[in-house]
Amino acid sequence: MENCIFCKIIRGEIPSKKVFEDERLLVIEDLTPQAPLHLLLIPKKHIISCLDLTAQDDETIGYVMRKTGEIASQKGFAESGFRLVQNNGAEAGQSVFHIHFHLLAGRSFSWPPG
Repeated sequence: MENCIFCKIIRGEIPSKKVFEDERLLVIEDLTPQAPLHLLLIPKKHIISCLDLTAQDDETIGYVMRKTGEIASQKGFAESGFRLVQNNGAEAGQSVFHIHFHLLAGRSFSWPPG
């Protein structure tokens, strides 16, 4: 999408601190981290939220899950634990309407999340 901030980051129009990138996925540092490790995993295909996923997206979302584990392990958080969050809709905290996942680690998290 032309005006989507994540699409602009993916296209290189807006700078970001890249952690990982390939043809399907971009992983960047969050600009306002909520934990010592706070990364955004952004599929390159523009999908608004999980409500817009189709069967064609199953491989991409599975890939995101696998990369989450790999990155958490590489960053040293596999044993201590980490949280993966995907918000859907404004009231749930989604502020950019391009599906993305927050990988958070390095501190204790409470339940239920606030």
